[in-house]
This record gives sequence, structure tokens and C-alpha cells, in this order.
Amino acid sequence: MEGHIKSNISSGIAIITFFHPQSNSMPGELLRQLASEITKAGNDTNVNVIVLKSEGDKAFCAGASFDELISIKDLETGKKFFSGFAMVINAIRTVPKFVIARVQGKAVGGGVGIACAADYAMAVDSASVKLSELAVGIGPFVVGPPVERKIGTAAFTALTINATEWQTAEWAKEKGLYASIFKTVEELDIAVAELAEKLSKSNPEAMEMLKKVFWKGTENWDTLLIERAEMSGKLVLSEFTINAINKFKAKA
Repeated sequence: MEGHIKSNISSGIAIITFFHPQSNSMPGELLRQLASEITKAGNDTNVNVIVLKSEGDKAFCAGASFDELISIKDLETGKKFFSGFAMVINAIRTVPKFVIARVQGKAVGGGVGIACAADYAMAVDSASVKLSELAVGIGPFVVGPPVERKIGTAAFTALTINATEWQTAEWAKEKGLYASIFKTVEELDIAVAELAEKLSKSNPEAMEMLKKVFWKGTENWDTLLIERAEMSGKLVLSEFTINAINKFKAKA
């Protein structure tokens, strides 16, 4: 399988890195590995804070793997694939540690969902966002709950409907998706490291309690996101979506 997930733990900080050669688009197996690593770090008593990042300098995450999407031939396979994003989001939600997203490039679809699911997201000023799902015949059903929770219904609706247009990192900061943005990756990395170090020395019990407070009202997401995955899995089988994805791939 192309791509990989890497984890490193040092001084109370777990850095989890994901990579795929196609703009960090995520096939199902990588998503499941990523969810597993987040959960593992969250349960490690040597970890006080988690930093989630990707490799490369162009895209933080381009969302779902189109190659895998186009290969889906039945509902169960489709549901399983989209459940990968659900697993990552729920892993971030349920671990008793804060998750910082380091967004060094553009985020699309599921990538926006991951950034929104993080407890705190920091980005470069070129890290534009787009929910492109409707443009390929589906919808941001799985990532919808964390996106709407973070930026509000109006902004989520605008991103969803205007599926072919990028919104700037400044827009994302104004809506609350990014806590802060920086001119260079170097400045971003310094800020992420400084915050992670501060949190690594903070009271773990207090942070765990705060995490529960922040995520109150999402207790049904274990079932909700899987239901949403089934909705996407059904749509990806339609002739409309198959044709739309093929057209999109031809332009890429």
C-alpha cells in the first residue's frame, strides 16, 4: 500500500504523521491506521498532547482517495470506506488528550473534517479549504458534524454548496476553523512546538476534563457518523457519481 502513518513520542508529546503520494489523499486502510495511532497515543500515559500533521508542503489532506472511491462496487464496501473518516474523527473526539492539527497546506473534503475535528488547528496562510464532495456527486456527510460544530451552520452550508470554490485560510480563521495562521511553514512549526510543549507540562487531569466539556453533546457520533458513512456509500454507487468522479480524475 502506498502511503504511511508514523508516530513519535518525546517529552509528553505524540507527533502522528500521515502521508500519501497523491496529495495526502487517504485510502481506507490508511484512515484506519491513523485512527488506531490516535487512539493508541491517547491511551498512553506517557503522552499529554497529540500533534497531527502530514508530510509534504502542498496539501495537508486532499480527502478521499479517488482511486479507491471509483473501485467501490457495493454498499458495504462504500460504507466501510467512508467509515474510515468516521473512525479518525471519533478517535480525535474520544481520546482524553488535546489534539493539535498542524495544517501546512490546502485541505479538501475529509481533510477539512480532520482539521475541524482537532481541538486546536494552526495553519499557514496558504492553507485554503474546500468541501468538494457535492461536485463529485456525493456530500460531506461524515465530515459534516465536526465542520458544522467548529464553524457553524451558515459557514458549513456555504462550503458545502459552493463545492468548487476555495476559501482562504483567513476566511477559515475568521470562521474559527483555524485558531491562528502564519506566513511560513517555519513559523507554523515554531508555534506548534511551543504550544505542544506548554500543554505537555499542563495538568493532564484538567485537560482531560476540559476535553469532555468541549465535546459535550457529541456522544451519539459513534453511531451518527457510521450512518452518515452509509449515506455516502450509497451515493458513490450511483451512475451520476461514477461519471462525476471519472470526469474529475480526467482533469487531475
